[in-house]
Amino acid sequence: MFKNWNWDAIGIGASLACAIHCALLPLFFSSLPLLGINILHNFKFEFGMILLSFAIGAYSLYHGYKKHHHSFKPIILFSIGIALMFSRMAFRSVELYLLFPAAFLIVFAHINNHMRCRVHNHAHADDCDH
Repeated sequence: MFKNWNWDAIGIGASLACAIHCALLPLFFSSLPLLGINILHNFKFEFGMILLSFAIGAYSLYHGYKKHHHSFKPIILFSIGIALMFSRMAFRSVELYLLFPAAFLIVFAHINNHMRCRVHNHAHADDCDH
């Protein structure tokens, strides 16, 4: 069932949802702490979202690499983006400067992976397992 899902589209969607969450949530929900709800700068929530994005992205990019294009470029772009996301959590004073390049790199890695998968359409190499 999970093999037929477009994991790049899911990864792009998760990355965009994360970017929207980080950019718009403070604008719309700035009064939530008054109600006792604190999801802004909630370490566990943010860490969980990054891990979810990493899990989806790692599966998608590994599948594209192994079964289709054999290019490390999407994996490198994605790795830099995830590293910037984790760095953003550690360096709160510059988080906006890290957030947008991180989200851009993650989304671009999925788009790059998707395009490479479609262009090569099963580029067989010695390490292909199919």
